[in-house]
Amino acid sequence: MNWIILVIAGLFEVAFASCLGKVKETNGTAMYLWFAGFLISLTVSMLLLIKATQTLPIGTAYAVWTGIGAVGTALMGVFFFKDPVTFWRIFFIITLIGSVIGLKAVSPH
Repeated sequence: MNWIILVIAGLFEVAFASCLGKVKETNGTAMYLWFAGFLISLTVSMLLLIKATQTLPIGTAYAVWTGIGAVGTALMGVFFFKDPVTFWRIFFIITLIGSVIGLKAVSPH
């Protein structure tokens, strides 16, 4: 169950990073709404990470959480923020995914 909580925490990390990107692009009321989304997503992500680390090793949980956030944010950048798509970007996204899967595979829980 805590692995599912950790994955959800990672998805909320993607959400707060994406909201931060939208804050940069907007102004006025829209900017404040994106900033509120950032704060809410950040809070939920941290609370879920804390819950997951109650039974998962902190090193593994944090690495998986940041890995999900890094992969998800990189993909959000490509699909929604017009970040460039290059061979090396895709290669390293794939290696991040492999690293997250590997950490899960060798985790004692």
